[in-house]
Amino acid sequence: MIETLQEIANDDVTLLRWGKLVTCKVLIGVGDVDFIVSIEKGRVDSLRKRALPLESGVFAIRASEVVWNEYWQKLPKRNYHDLFSMFSSGLATIDGDLTIFMQNLIYFKLLFAAPRNCLRELPSAK
Repeated sequence: MIETLQEIANDDVTLLRWGKLVTCKVLIGVGDVDFIVSIEKGRVDSLRKRALPLESGVFAIRASEVVWNEYWQKLPKRNYHDLFSMFSSGLATIDGDLTIFMQNLIYFKLLFAAPRNCLRELPSAK
């Protein structure tokens, strides 16, 4: 589902408006696979698998594939509905320089939740 993030996010006018001052690279871990999301003025410029272990982003958010799949449901279960709920319940981790994340919190919450707007329903996490 992470693969759809770029297309979905770049089609969301509200998201682009919130992120117009955001330019950075972010690492998103989905299970054992890390992705680098390059953001340029709110647009997801590229999304690709991390090529080298030294490659990183300003900050990193990691969770299992099951957790992300539940988070991306149209109506996620308790503790999966919000990034901070996932962090506080131990379902996901965040590390790195969180300055840009906190300064643009609404943008990043909308960005990572963008796949929920996809028409395809995901199977629920067990």
